[in-house]
Amino acid sequence: MDPMSPARNRLHEIIFEADTPAGKAFDVGLLLAIVATVTAVMLESVESIAAEYGSLLRSAEWVFTGLFTIEYALRLYCVRNPLRYARSFFGIVDLLAVLPSYLALLFPGAHTLLVIRVLRLLRVFRVLKLVHFLSEASVLGRALRASLPKITVFLGSVVCVVVMVGTAMHLIESGQPGFDNIPESMYWAVVTLTTVGYGDVVPLTALGRILASMLMVLGYAIIAVPTGILSAELVYLSPRKVTTRACPECMAEGHDEDAVHCKSCGTKL
Repeated sequence: MDPMSPARNRLHEIIFEADTPAGKAFDVGLLLAIVATVTAVMLESVESIAAEYGSLLRSAEWVFTGLFTIEYALRLYCVRNPLRYARSFFGIVDLLAVLPSYLALLFPGAHTLLVIRVLRLLRVFRVLKLVHFLSEASVLGRALRASLPKITVFLGSVVCVVVMVGTAMHLIESGQPGFDNIPESMYWAVVTLTTVGYGDVVPLTALGRILASMLMVLGYAIIAVPTGILSAELVYLSPRKVTTRACPECMAEGHDEDAVHCKSCGTKL
């Protein structure tokens, strides 16, 4: 059969896109099924519910697993490069959504991993014509990529601060619980620097408390700096109007409304 026959094109449009009534209905039905199956797995973990409705919940689980297996096979069928889709993020998630049920036949209890199906709810951004979320997600992605070098340098500096402060606190608080070695002291430094403050490890000496106070104040800057870096990039980037169309060749999404060819591989949309 022609790899992109009208029937496969139509199937691709329904399964991978949400610009048509059929595509939207498919995605809405898929999301409802995902919510239902994840709910069933959670309910089965409650002993009182499992004792009374366990067989019903397990039957429903296998029904949904069969449906998701068929859906996964259809996704592989209607794309030009099945292997590329199988290795993509959603391709791996779709596979993990059905794999635990079959593994449970060999390894009892593996079916609880079916909660991985909740990740498939990320497809909600293609449903109900919420394409403006795709635009905003595209802007955020570009801002994160542009900020990556600066944030990498910043995180490297944070690691240096943690190592130095952790080493200093090990020397200052030598013999005190929680500061017996440098790695434990570094754990305290991370908790303090991020302003989490579990309180399980605290300095007892005057010098240790002074250093801890300085690190707490520095923690506010630690939170503000990456936020400022990302905000600066977002200011210079403006959202583009995109559609839910997915390339049948490379599975790229987020194409402009007037796009005729895929922005990644050049395939005609």
